[in-house]
Amino acid sequence: MMEQVLFRHNRPGRMVTFAEYCDEGGFNALGKALREMSPADVQQMVIDSGLRGRGGAGFPTGKKWSFVPRDLPGPRWLICNCDEMEPGTYKDRALLEANPWSLVEGMLLACYAIGVRHAFVFIRRGYATAAANLSIALREAREAGLVGENILGSSFSCDIDLHISAGRYICGEETALMNALEGRRANPRSKPPFPAVKGLWGGPTVVNNVETLANIPYIIANGPAWFKGLAAIPEAAGMKLFCISGHVRNTVCVELPLGMTLDEVLDGPAGGMRPGKTFKACMPGGASTPFLTNDHRGVALDFDTVAKAGSRLGTGGIVVFDEETCMVGATLNLVKFYARESCGWCTPCREGLPFVVDVLTRLEMGEGESEDMDILREHVKYLNYAFCALAPGAMGPVEGLLRLFEDEIREHIRRKKCPFRGK
Repeated sequence: MMEQVLFRHNRPGRMVTFAEYCDEGGFNALGKALREMSPADVQQMVIDSGLRGRGGAGFPTGKKWSFVPRDLPGPRWLICNCDEMEPGTYKDRALLEANPWSLVEGMLLACYAIGVRHAFVFIRRGYATAAANLSIALREAREAGLVGENILGSSFSCDIDLHISAGRYICGEETALMNALEGRRANPRSKPPFPAVKGLWGGPTVVNNVETLANIPYIIANGPAWFKGLAAIPEAAGMKLFCISGHVRNTVCVELPLGMTLDEVLDGPAGGMRPGKTFKACMPGGASTPFLTNDHRGVALDFDTVAKAGSRLGTGGIVVFDEETCMVGATLNLVKFYARESCGWCTPCREGLPFVVDVLTRLEMGEGESEDMDILREHVKYLNYAFCALAPGAMGPVEGLLRLFEDEIREHIRRKKCPFRGK
């Protein structure tokens, strides 16, 4: 059986208990760090591991920590981003419902590494079970002396608070998240200054994803070489939680080595396509990533290899479409979501996304013209100048549609209707 890291503590149908987690090595990494390692040692071990952010951007985690100046006076902050509103992505929910302890331990290690005394978990309101489990974990960790003052008898003190948000997609953008946490309107902030220098309440701030932080205890316990060796290809490092949904037999969240091919994932844990259906396309990393097709079935699912194939690994949310799917209609559905979730702060996003929805709607209804494809290409280009990553992300599926399914768009125009409607 394939080695599990984040899911190794999972119990069928319930959350792992504090005692069970500790019996299986839980909080040993925290004890090791506080007894034997300096904060700089912990940070360097994470850098050496090659861990990249699991929230979508894939930025090297240890390098992100290194941007926090150690000589600035005043408090610094760590925020765990569990807003997770990317359609097709539910890995953080699955992780916290099964095992919130790895996140708690990972946050404590991160706080130790970057000199944080107070951290926050920002979780969307819809994740009621995940939030309840995390509340239990934080309470029991405090009672055990693992959160609070002089942790494990050391000079390191750290508290963690859980913040349940009102829940909007824009809160996943790290500076909008900080505004929301401060009680302000959730609009993105101008950068620079970057959060590592001036973030929450003006202090140095690091924002990491749930899955990213949950990996930290295992890196500290087992070392960078072990973590790199988990991947299926030499260029990658570690395992990844993949959320599989769409027109497959098994819709499931699974932990797999980075670098497995798309074919191996679809034929393995996904169980293949639904009976009688064939694969047409997928989004490999959630709703903001360009499509992959049959030509990409052999692509290794890692950050760099997927980027070379013209898409992004993103969150690892693999959304699969069968041969009967209208890709114009699917793209329209996705862009409608992003247009609705725009915070309205900048013109390209506020005005551009509804316009793209209008163009795609006319194409889907058989009212489009050839010039509409040029209009969409212009918007793919110009929406990259939006204030944050929401609008460029929304254009990911549109770019993939234009590049890979131009013939399908032209069929809509030629027939003056959707060729898939009524099938």
